[in-house]
Amino acid sequence: MKRRKILTLIATAFATLLLAIGLPTLTPSAVVAQSNTNLLISAAASLKEVLEEIKPLYQQTQPNVNISYNFGSSGALQQQIEQGAPVDIFISAAKKQMDALEQKRYLLAGTRKIIAKNRLVLVVPKNVVGVSSFYNLKDEKIKKIAIGEPRSVPAGQYAQQVLEKLNIWKTVKPKIVYANNVRQVLASVESGNADAGLVYKTDAKISNQVKVVVAADEKYHSPIIYPLAVLKRSKNVDAVKAFAQFLSGNEARVVFQKYGFILP
Repeated sequence: MKRRKILTLIATAFATLLLAIGLPTLTPSAVVAQSNTNLLISAAASLKEVLEEIKPLYQQTQPNVNISYNFGSSGALQQQIEQGAPVDIFISAAKKQMDALEQKRYLLAGTRKIIAKNRLVLVVPKNVVGVSSFYNLKDEKIKKIAIGEPRSVPAGQYAQQVLEKLNIWKTVKPKIVYANNVRQVLASVESGNADAGLVYKTDAKISNQVKVVVAADEKYHSPIIYPLAVLKRSKNVDAVKAFAQFLSGNEARVVFQKYGFILP
């Protein structure tokens, strides 16, 4: 008892000294406030620039939240989640992949929402002339047409839908080269490895090596939307919900618009 009393007196004296010289005492809440929270966001490749610009904006007010991004095709990201990837938020470029995860109960109820929309455009290298419509893809001078793999890349799915609606899919299919994500499609056209490609309007906007020929009529493809949802397996639900809310807020909306996304 005597030893415990002595230790208590020492602890009290030390705390009093800290207060006297203006230093904070170490309480459990202070330790928690100083600890870092790590969030992993899996997002469609077409969101790369906009999300990277949003990250420092968020961390200005939440410096203890570390945000890591994993960009890729929506189909590949869906598979990673199903295989156990420790993802906190998933942002797809189509509802198909999000629907699949929701049906398998991977999503946290009440967190799914659409944060942006986009358009599909036909692009060619900057120096190419004589291509003014999708029907020019049938021309002999167009040897290779890049699109995303339709089964896993939403942009590729939309591209196939458009070409089928225009009744040129069977004609141009032998020219089609498939990419693992929409940014690979853009890179193929930029490098000249493809004579044309179908990408999102926002992809074309960030490149000075391609030009937009025409935008696809929206009635020819499924709606191009970006649904977001929090994953059930997240261990930082409050922090994740806060970041998801920020992505729909005014600061983030300005950045989305800057890169050409359409706000819902």
